[in-house]
Amino acid sequence: QWRLVESGGGLVQPGGSLRLSCTTSGFTEDNYGIGWFRQAPGKEREGVSCIDTSGRSTIYLDSVKGRFTISRDNAKNTVYLQMNSLKPEDTGIYSCAAKIPACAGYGYFEPWGQGTQVTVSS
Repeated sequence: QWRLVESGGGLVQPGGSLRLSCTTSGFTEDNYGIGWFRQAPGKEREGVSCIDTSGRSTIYLDSVKGRFTISRDNAKNTVYLQMNSLKPEDTGIYSCAAKIPACAGYGYFEPWGQGTQVTVSS
């Protein structure tokens, strides 16, 4: 059974950094993208970033470009989201999900992890 588990969330002051991890298990597909999403209270979920199998193709939400970096270590079955210069508006529950065969194009994100809370506040 495919499974994704997020970790690394927490409380950080504005301007601070966090690194989120998304570890997968039970995957049998060779090619899949991993996306990070977030949902703030009272708002719809939005896509933050996504990375393809090779790690060479990435997508970012405009508001996080230059501050967030997505990467993956296929040997460890883990995708990372390095978040720098965090702002209060980055607060939310961050979840990761898989999409076969890649971030763009046909397919849908499934399965999903349980999410990890990120709070940016002074």
